[in-house]
Amino acid sequence: MSEARQTAETRPEAHPISPYVRMDRMPHIWCPTCGIGTVVKCFAAALERTGTDLDKVAVCSGIGCTGRVAGYMKLDGFHSTHGRAVPFATGLKLGRPELLVTVFSGDGDLVGIGGNHFIHAARRNMDLLIVLVNNFIYGMTGGQNAPTTPVNARSSTMPFGNFERPFSLPYLAASSGATYVARWTCLHVRRLTKSFQEAIQRKGFRFVEVIAPCSTLYARLNKLGSGYDLLQYYYENSEIRHGADTRNMDIDFQGPIVCGKFVDEERPTFLDMMHDHYGRVLGDKYVPMSEEGGWIRAPD
Repeated sequence: MSEARQTAETRPEAHPISPYVRMDRMPHIWCPTCGIGTVVKCFAAALERTGTDLDKVAVCSGIGCTGRVAGYMKLDGFHSTHGRAVPFATGLKLGRPELLVTVFSGDGDLVGIGGNHFIHAARRNMDLLIVLVNNFIYGMTGGQNAPTTPVNARSSTMPFGNFERPFSLPYLAASSGATYVARWTCLHVRRLTKSFQEAIQRKGFRFVEVIAPCSTLYARLNKLGSGYDLLQYYYENSEIRHGADTRNMDIDFQGPIVCGKFVDEERPTFLDMMHDHYGRVLGDKYVPMSEEGGWIRAPD
């Protein structure tokens, strides 16, 4: 067998990310220059560096480009319905509290149709890691206006420019009760990986927003050039301001992008508060779930 042939056959197994990705499902569906693959690579690197037991990790996602992450990662994955990734992840965490339950989805899925679930999970301080990839548009379903589309940016449903004020996602998360809030672009590979490492090792509602290119729809509709041009925009316009006030996180069309870690605090999680409350109210009558979660076991 030729050396080239051997290299072609061994390449998938030799790739650094292969222990974390279902290589049999490659090539993926994401467009060239899409940033979602970079975000997945950063998350995989964070899992490796923290030594996380992959049998104790679950990824939940909804509908959209980023929602495909659950199917591509070599982890327990759950592809839920549109806007329902967070409540699905909530049920999973309550039933199997020992798991690192991560939600991977997009801006339309998590804060559009899923916005109500998002804010109440943050209010309750559910022990979830939320990774929201924000490309400012509905990428998979035709380029419609999203809850994050900047004012004056064009979409397929607002061809003359958006006039609705978009969400500032760090402010939304922090004001709803998130205990860890960060924002990066997919150009900030090392900083994003470190942020994932921190979030993996913390408890509570952790929220990481990642700004990523959509060259197929957002860039084309707004005549912004290629994915490379969007990365150049991130490079020239990103401002790292750790601890900045999340009330000042708005992103104007082609304006500055404030990045960094804005919130990092510890508070009792939903399960902590539940166990404490029922333990005080019911005393010995309250039997909490075992640390192994809600397994169904045959009697000894």
